[in-house]
Amino acid sequence: MAETESLTAQFEALHAERIHTWEPAQLAKNVDRRARLVADFDPEAVVQTGDVVEPFALEQADGQSLALDGLVAAGPAVLIFFRFADCPACNLALPYYDRQLRPALDAAGIPLIAVSPHLPEKGLAAIGERHGLGFPVTSDRGNELARRFGISFDRDVVPEGQPTPGWIGELTGTGSAEFPQPAVIIIDGDRIVRFVDVSPDWLVRTETSVILAALAESRGEVDG
Repeated sequence: MAETESLTAQFEALHAERIHTWEPAQLAKNVDRRARLVADFDPEAVVQTGDVVEPFALEQADGQSLALDGLVAAGPAVLIFFRFADCPACNLALPYYDRQLRPALDAAGIPLIAVSPHLPEKGLAAIGERHGLGFPVTSDRGNELARRFGISFDRDVVPEGQPTPGWIGELTGTGSAEFPQPAVIIIDGDRIVRFVDVSPDWLVRTETSVILAALAESRGEVDG
């Protein structure tokens, strides 16, 4: 399917709007926080292509469980990690993936799953309901899977002068300001990681064309 819109362009527009509407100090803190996360990011510390993933289960917004073995029973699955239901950037990214990525994955029988530490009982379902998303939105309780993949970070460490993170701990049940970094991870039917794209900057995320190309390459390797 041809890509008709750019997620990068949407994030650039969001940042441009903030330049015009936010107070300079607020904008500077946001930009500094993102820059610090990028500077501290170690790509070798996260899950790698070729790693074998141990079984896990995610909890859907309605309380139903989604297990890895079921997700990859017929082939690869695509995991999209996001922060929480009211995250402005996530409310651009997930609808974009629903429009641009999900139709191609549905046609190929490939599951698409959104993953966040946001708890179902704390309003996780809101983002799916708000946008009518056609793929499951699931909870990674305690950031267990994000930690296993090495993609979690704690907002408490960058930088000083930010609003208190207490509300984050309530949403996630961790009592901390820990979130996953935005990431796309493809796992195949043998539970092998075939693609990883992790962004420490939450206004930089993976375009659909990149994901589809990775899937095509991965399936070629498996089938060949």
